[in-house]
Amino acid sequence: MRKDNLYLGRKGEDAAAGFLKRNGYKIIARNFRNKLGEVDIIAYDGHTVCFIEVKTRSSEKFGIPIEAVSSLKQRQISRVALSFLKDNNILNKEARFDVVSVLFVKEGAKIELIRNAFDMTGEITY
Repeated sequence: MRKDNLYLGRKGEDAAAGFLKRNGYKIIARNFRNKLGEVDIIAYDGHTVCFIEVKTRSSEKFGIPIEAVSSLKQRQISRVALSFLKDNNILNKEARFDVVSVLFVKEGAKIELIRNAFDMTGEITY
């Protein structure tokens, strides 16, 4: 990945984290990684554990950010989420998958939160 893409992604994740905090989320992990993959942000929204994918773009030339969360990416996030819940003995907690879309325009960051962006579908193994 190019350096400017890494910088843009990091800048988007920082903007998303600030947005989530301002909207009442309590962030418990950023860039959580294990052998199954990575989740950008894990946070509580009330009593619900949220696994949040952040997609950042500097233009809509190649589509809107949410379109980049493919079914493959959804399965990978689902596996990491299940592993996180099991490892932390919180399988009984309500959980969901959110996506934060960050589009940097001249005026600043345009941020959109999509709650319950996708469901865990199919058989998930890890």
